[in-house]
Amino acid sequence: MKFKAETLPNYRIAYMRRVGPYGPANYQVMERLKKWAKEKNLLKSATLFAISQDNPETTLPENCRFDAGIVISKDYQLDDSVYEGELSGGKYLIYEVKHTAQAIQQAYAAIFPSLKSNGYQIDNKPILERYTGDMINNPYCEICVPVKSL
Repeated sequence: MKFKAETLPNYRIAYMRRVGPYGPANYQVMERLKKWAKEKNLLKSATLFAISQDNPETTLPENCRFDAGIVISKDYQLDDSVYEGELSGGKYLIYEVKHTAQAIQQAYAAIFPSLKSNGYQIDNKPILERYTGDMINNPYCEICVPVKSL
């Protein structure tokens, strides 16, 4: 599976959280965030992140946290309908994936075995799905895997 290495900066984000089993309900959280961002004129040139905070193999489904986030400037004043957070930058492997449930599942299955064979191990940060630019017409997302060298 093809990837590129990228060093991401720290990002200030506005986000909305859902707690419960990962799945289709995560989409609703992202739609709520996009609606909020559109009302604030933040969506046009936005960078959005889908952030699964927990490993469903080690966290009970009802305790899994999913965040839908959007990058905001340092001086942007938030209202109380969203949370404020920071994504830690660092070295990430970026995989471009077709934005379908099946393609994303297949990508995750392929990513983990490829890390070690390429000299990396996963770092202790959440894996990010990044959406940039023209999200309506672009059927792709980027899976950003935090890594450190073996």
